[in-house]
Amino acid sequence: MLEREIADPRIGFATVTQVETTPDLRHAKVWVSVIGGVSERDETIAALERSMVFIRRELGTRLRLKRIPDLHVRLDDSIERGTRVLRLIDSIETGVEPAAVTAGESLPTPTHRAADGFGAAAAEYAAALEADLRSKRKARAAAARRKKG
Repeated sequence: MLEREIADPRIGFATVTQVETTPDLRHAKVWVSVIGGVSERDETIAALERSMVFIRRELGTRLRLKRIPDLHVRLDDSIERGTRVLRLIDSIETGVEPAAVTAGESLPTPTHRAADGFGAAAAEYAAALEADLRSKRKARAAAARRKKG
């Protein structure tokens, strides 16, 4: 409905990430992730709050529920928190102080380093596990051959 039926240009790149309802279905929190700066997110959330009356009415005609909940829009900032964690991990891997995070940044920009840092340690551990598994398989196969012959 957000994508096809609401023509408000203030609603930018918004994605519904979760909906929580109260047990009696009187209220529902609609968690929305918005890509953009602080002003774009604020505009999108405000436009979504105004469009919830239309959405609720449409849900009432399309769903067979005794009660359609009041819809309350909330900003889901998990992507922004994820970006911060990725930057911290990146700074630990490189040994460089983390760069200042711009306010309202909402997309992670991860870097891939298989040759150093945690990536190298994980690859080394995986290789050691694989080598251990191969040696155990060889030992089992040799034991099976001895048992047969």
